[in-house]
Amino acid sequence: MGFRLTAIRRASLGASKATSKCVEVPKGYLAVYVGEKQKRFVIPISYLNTPLFQDLLSQAEQEFGYDHPMGRLTIPCSEYVFQDITSQINGL
Repeated sequence: MGFRLTAIRRASLGASKATSKCVEVPKGYLAVYVGEKQKRFVIPISYLNTPLFQDLLSQAEQEFGYDHPMGRLTIPCSEYVFQDITSQINGL
C-alpha cells in the first residue's frame, strides 16, 4: 500500500492555514513540523516503521531530546530534504 506525496502536501497546506492548535489529524496520521519555518505536515503513521523516517526521528532526538519547547514533533531538516525522504518512502 503506497501513499502519494501530493496527499501529504494537500493535508499540510490545509493545516497550515488553520490558526488553532486544535486542528484535527485524521486517524492513522500524525503531524510533524519541519524546517526553519516549522511547516506542518500530516503523514501516515506507517512512516514510523521505515528506516529512513527512523533516521529522522533519531536526528530529532539528538537535537531536541524528548522535551521540545514547542511540545510537538519537530524534524530538524529542510522542507526539501523532508519531501525527498517522504518521496523515497512512498517508492518503497
